[in-house]
Amino acid sequence: MARYYALAYDEATRAVTWTPQADLQTRAQQLDGTYLLRTDRQDLSDEEIWRLYMLLTRVEAAFRAMKSPLMERPIFHHLEHRVQTHIFLCVLAYHLLVAIEKRCLDHGVHTSWATLREQLSTHQVVTVVLPAANGQTLRLRTSLTPETIHHEIYRTLQIPSEVITPVRTWGPA
Repeated sequence: MARYYALAYDEATRAVTWTPQADLQTRAQQLDGTYLLRTDRQDLSDEEIWRLYMLLTRVEAAFRAMKSPLMERPIFHHLEHRVQTHIFLCVLAYHLLVAIEKRCLDHGVHTSWATLREQLSTHQVVTVVLPAANGQTLRLRTSLTPETIHHEIYRTLQIPSEVITPVRTWGPA
């Protein structure tokens, strides 16, 4: 609903005001539609079909979320073992995301993988390259300092907030 209102906060009066965005509401109502799901399964109720469809969209979203960081390509493999490996990685990714969401729910944190991923995206690993007078280069690889939200997520998932042990390497320029 927030997208249908313009919100403003007046610091002096400490008051929140809102103005309805009627044009956005009207446009959204014009675009509202219905889903038509078609299946050959006669043994399923409408509710079961909808739940399966929603599960399918969740699985596909999990595959997309994990395949990008893993640099996994679409299935255009010509060898059976490569197809099996691809499917295995996708199923593994889905189980990982479900386990993460389940652990969050168990700790009273109602969120999705997409939200967690967005929140964690600001906790990054960086490499600082420093040239030295002797022609060598010092490379320092470390993570940025985690923010409060990162600490909360790591605590909920029961993983250390230090995502990488700092690494120092000397090498040619």
